[in-house]
Amino acid sequence: MAKLPTSSVQDYLKRIFELTQNGQPASTNRLAEQLGVKPASVTGMIQKLASVQPPLVDYHKHRGVTLTEAGKRAALEVIRHHRLLETWLVQSLGYTWDEVHEEACRLEHVISEDFEARMAAVLGEPARDPHGEPIPASDLSMPPDTAVPLSSLQPSQSAIVQRVQASDAAFLRLLSELGLVPGACVEIAALSPFDGNLTLKTGNRELVIGPAITNHVFVEVCT
Repeated sequence: MAKLPTSSVQDYLKRIFELTQNGQPASTNRLAEQLGVKPASVTGMIQKLASVQPPLVDYHKHRGVTLTEAGKRAALEVIRHHRLLETWLVQSLGYTWDEVHEEACRLEHVISEDFEARMAAVLGEPARDPHGEPIPASDLSMPPDTAVPLSSLQPSQSAIVQRVQASDAAFLRLLSELGLVPGACVEIAALSPFDGNLTLKTGNRELVIGPAITNHVFVEVCT
């Protein structure tokens, strides 16, 4: 895929992709909040993205924005760069999983497709990044992912942590301290119906954690 004209366009497409994974359009206000810009700036940019040929987004005033097929492929290209870079930084340069997001954000816009291919080959064509997030394949298809939020589990269920949906460094360090990292086994001991807090066992520890954490940890339930 040809490189997109600006890093700003790439950031918009990547964010729209992330916000529409629930099947709903992304609102301009939500995009503005996520990107740290004013809603009027978001409206101007998405109108521009809707007017290029081929259009990268489908936008209807007051109904939000979604990606076209061309926009989705462009977003997946940037996401592939980002997640491969995070993996490379951890595996090759000794970064920890809480240090890689900002570095990858800076580098994802500038690496060539040849660099991407060589990096993927050296890493062994990984399917997931250090946070367990799926890495789009070279054809921009996404690996299957059936993980569910930890918050959806019930008492007596067991699961394995597959991925963590977070980039905040302090939050990731907290998850490391709690042992809620990809590959960790958890068993639900109790659920508070009033506040959604889960009591769970992981390793030799028993934890009580709330939705602020459990909504961002995705697991595969053991059958």
